[in-house]
Order: sequence, then structure tokens, then C-alpha cells
Amino acid sequence: MQEKKKDVLLKTDAEAIRLAKTLLRSARHGALAALEPGTGAPFASRVAVATDHDGAPLILVSALSTHTPCIEGDPRCALLLGEAGKGDALAHARITISCLAEKIARDDVRHERIARRFLSRNPKSKLYAGFGDFSFFRLEPQKASLNGGFGKAYALTAADLLTAAPDPDAIAASEAGAVEHMNRDHADAVSRIARHYGKAGLENGWVMTGIDADGFDLVAGDQVLRIFFDQPLTTDADIHRELVAMAVKARKAEAEGNDAGQGAL
Repeated sequence: MQEKKKDVLLKTDAEAIRLAKTLLRSARHGALAALEPGTGAPFASRVAVATDHDGAPLILVSALSTHTPCIEGDPRCALLLGEAGKGDALAHARITISCLAEKIARDDVRHERIARRFLSRNPKSKLYAGFGDFSFFRLEPQKASLNGGFGKAYALTAADLLTAAPDPDAIAASEAGAVEHMNRDHADAVSRIARHYGKAGLENGWVMTGIDADGFDLVAGDQVLRIFFDQPLTTDADIHRELVAMAVKARKAEAEGNDAGQGAL
């Protein structure tokens, strides 16, 4: 009698979904695997990454790159995300997302939003984003394999990864103004939020790069933080309310921490 194969996958829970979304939202680059035209042989390369409002990965690629005709000829591809970190690379969390690549034409109504979000996350790409041979692609997730470390394997659906919002267009329309306002007028608050909610160090210089219904992204140099809201936003009016509440809480916590430190002297 043949022995039944042990299922190595764990049940997907809220913690696994949060880890998967964190890896996805905080990624600045990843390994893209696609199929070569004609041969069907696999080809992998590194690409810069950002995410659309719903969490779908975004890439900017040149027509001269080997992977571009691959995904134009066959949209099936896979994206590996996750930083190796120190020590054993296989001990660190990573996620492989099976996707269908969609080229975003310059006259597509989504192009402006996608370009803004990508270039906000990857500002150096502004040097060539306008060149005629460069195009944005949206990678539509189909499923994902999450490895959270030894013995922590999960199979995720597209719904597990993507962010659903009642009025995503309104939130997207308000995003640019809210991000600009926070970075221009409330830079200190942004850094406090990074320290309190993201457990960042004492350094300042954190910049907000994007807001979506689930949370927002902060960047300082090569560091990226993903900060989640306690509850997903339902309207664009929620953006201001949530950011103000989080800034007040972060400032209060910092003040109380300073008072405690002074009292110990």
C-alpha cells in the first residue's frame, strides 16, 4: 500500500496573508521569470518593482530587454520577492507570485496612476521612463506560494494578495495630493510614524511614496516600510482621518517615551 504523501502546506491564516502583503508592498526589486518566444525555455531576470493600488505588481521595462518580448509573447510569468538578509538566505521569507502580464499603453487611463506610483517608489527610473522603448506592465496575480521560513509554506489565492476597496478610484484620485501634503508639510510626522509603527531607528528623512486602502509605504534611502491601517479605508475621506490619528498617537508615544527616559536619569 502506497504511503500517503504528507501535505507540507499550512492553512493560510491572517498572519500569512499579512506577511505576503508586506513582502509584496515593500519590494523594490524582484526576479521575473518568463518563457522565451519560440523555445519556451524559462528565462529569469531582475526587475524594479512597485505595486498598483490593489497590490498588483508593476514593472517598467525596455523593449530591448530579453524579458520584454517574453511577456509580450506569452503573458504567463512569475515574480519572486523577498530580501535574503543576513545568514542563511533560505531562512528568510519570500513569495513567488504567478501572474499574467498586461502592457499598459500610454493612452490607457491607468497609465498616469501607474507611472506615478512606480516612479514614486523608484525615483531613479525617471531618467528613462519617458523613453519610447520603455513601457509599464501590470502583473495580474493568479496565485502565490509563500515561504515564511523553515516549515512555513502556504498557498495563496489572488484574493489573499489583492486589496479590495468599496471606492478604489476615489482613494486613488486623492492619493497624490495626500502624499505630497504629508511629505511637504508634515515630514516630522512621517518620520514619527515610521519610528512608532514601523519600528524604524531614530533617523529622520522618511518619505511617503503611496497610499492605498490597506495602508501606505514609507522610504528612507534603501529602506522601505509598509504600514497597515487598523481597518481598510472605505472612502477617500478616511485618508486624512487615519493619518491624523496615527500621527497624534505616534507623537504621544514618543513624548511619553522621552519623559520616561528623562525620569530615569
